[in-house]
Amino acid sequence: MAKLKLLLLPFLFYTNLLCFFHCTLSLINPQDDLSWIAMESEDINMVQTRRDSWKKCDFSVGKWVFDQSYPLYDSNCPYLSTAVTCQKNGRPDSDYEKWKWKPNGCSIPRFDALGFLGKMRSKRIMLVGDSIMRNQWESLVCLVQEVIPTDRKKVTYNGPSMAFHAMDFETSIEFFWAPLLVELKKESNNKRILHLDLIEDNARYWRGVDILVFDSAHWWTHSGQTSSWDYYMEGNSIITNMNPMVAYQKGLSTWARWVDLNLNPRKTRIIFRSMSPRHNRQNGWKCYKQRQPLQFFSHLHVPEPLVVLQGVIKRMRFPVYLQDITTMTAFRRDGHPSVYSKAVNEERQKAGTGLSSDCSHWCLPGVPDIWNEMLSALL
Repeated sequence: MAKLKLLLLPFLFYTNLLCFFHCTLSLINPQDDLSWIAMESEDINMVQTRRDSWKKCDFSVGKWVFDQSYPLYDSNCPYLSTAVTCQKNGRPDSDYEKWKWKPNGCSIPRFDALGFLGKMRSKRIMLVGDSIMRNQWESLVCLVQEVIPTDRKKVTYNGPSMAFHAMDFETSIEFFWAPLLVELKKESNNKRILHLDLIEDNARYWRGVDILVFDSAHWWTHSGQTSSWDYYMEGNSIITNMNPMVAYQKGLSTWARWVDLNLNPRKTRIIFRSMSPRHNRQNGWKCYKQRQPLQFFSHLHVPEPLVVLQGVIKRMRFPVYLQDITTMTAFRRDGHPSVYSKAVNEERQKAGTGLSSDCSHWCLPGVPDIWNEMLSALL
């Protein structure tokens, strides 16, 4: 009997050790440690979610399906900019409002305004970026605003930001203007300087936000007369000429360092939406009179800004979800305002420069509504 006890002692010690380890782990709040873990794949589509089903679903690969039950709101939404209300601006067709994105092997749930507001109760969600992100913010506000009584919603402004408030949910949906993320300043001589290593003037507004959605690509590709700066600076060094994608990588790296050093993944979720493709003028207006999405690509081109963005995110400690909408949106040359961007064309006609075709922004209702359905599913 004594021998049997001696034989059992190592077994009991090992069992207690395993129990202690398991019980210690079970005391950790799974929502704190496991809810936002990054599952990294070769294409940097990083999934941070507790639901295993989303890990098996790549939202970026699929097809556009015509759906008569869309759109989810109409162009009378009071929060839409004049330039994107294509129906009001005289666009004769409306099929572009009725296409839903169907990923291969799964589906994106239809946007549920009350469900979304319930998930966002007592939270701040901020969309940070350029005018395409403003496009997406207007879409998101229009998706939720109809379920909120008129006297229980409002918009406030604070410097470069605006916020839609759903007061009964203590929720704010905010937009912050920062097309380059890093700081663009004007000197006393009116020269514009893009500081590739400075970001705090913008980033101080991002502290305390629960969900941050970023985009930044379009302004980095501007050159010549369309460029927004005269020269770059890093530290005290003035740089008059630099490859735009090298500059983009440096600017994104500054953003990434700030996030890694200043934000807590237990308190803040970050999504970076990839670039929205243009269908700009090239031997004619490529988006003018387009009525259907493209059915296929003769060859698939991955834009260089997306490659740069993937590389920066891959090196970050903070788990950032890359919402890749680039390829799926490239099919939608039918979704742009084209010449039905009334405010823009009135300005150009006054200046005597003729009509302009906007093949960068998106008609609303339209394509950005699908980005927000994806966003809601991810959250």
